[in-house]
Amino acid sequence: MKAAVLHELGGIPRYEDFPDPVAGEGEVIIEVKAVAVENVDKMIASGRHYASGQFTGTLPMIPGFDGIGARPDGRIVGFGLPRAPYGALAEKTVVAGDHVVPIADGLDPAVAVVLATAITGMSITTAAGFTPGETVLIQGATGVAGRLAVKVARLLGAGRIVATGRDDGALREVRALGADTVINTAVSDDELAEAFTAARGGGYDVVLDYLWGRPTEVLLRTLVPASFGLGKPTRLVQVGEAAGPALTLTADSLRTSGVEIYGVSKGLSPEVMGEVYAQIVGWARDGTLTFDVERVPLSEIETAWQRTDLRGRRLVVVP
Repeated sequence: MKAAVLHELGGIPRYEDFPDPVAGEGEVIIEVKAVAVENVDKMIASGRHYASGQFTGTLPMIPGFDGIGARPDGRIVGFGLPRAPYGALAEKTVVAGDHVVPIADGLDPAVAVVLATAITGMSITTAAGFTPGETVLIQGATGVAGRLAVKVARLLGAGRIVATGRDDGALREVRALGADTVINTAVSDDELAEAFTAARGGGYDVVLDYLWGRPTEVLLRTLVPASFGLGKPTRLVQVGEAAGPALTLTADSLRTSGVEIYGVSKGLSPEVMGEVYAQIVGWARDGTLTFDVERVPLSEIETAWQRTDLRGRRLVVVP
């Protein structure tokens, strides 16, 4: 079969022949239909992700740990965690039988494979207990997940949405998607602090944070009250670290600010995940929620892997 084959950590997958997978006991062969290539896939392939060893222990290997495909009976399913060295970026892969889930009928596989990206947007509810009318700040709104989060926050009834990013052109696009106010984080710390303060109005109720690092450190400093008193609660959901894996968190950033910090998986369970996914599928089916994808054939994986021009579109490889 043809596959995207990685020969060394940090290398570029190459389109070449690879032995067909053979199913063992309890496993199923999947004919791959669509795979979304995300930053986490590249981090794993580079050896820089905490789960890299799980997937890259044997080289050469095929990157990609989930996707959409067909079972031998033709049923379209979502699949995850292929058996190494087989990954998702191939014509076929092999997974445990309990690592597949049915996909709703009528969904384009290239759209179905990116639906999960919108789940992080739903975490304003599942993790932070968002209620309609509240103000939401989305840190890192110009990426694929951030743009979807703006749309999801609007659909959930946000009273006001503030969005941040580093590119004025991309921020104009985010405003067109539903953000009320945008902030460019590519300014000095003092200017960024002033922008956060000016935009917060009556306060940020929920912060959905894809950035961490410097922008979030500056934000947290602006939430410390200037005088004695109880700060308005701000629930921050930590999702990503596009701006850096660490920040300096001063004691007063939590002590009197009212800030509460949650991980994105807070509040999730199989039942809640099912409910969230059903909501996203419903929005996708009726066109309420749209997904911007860039389809490329598997044969172009070497070029596609290195692309930096997607501007908010999710790269989807179609074997």
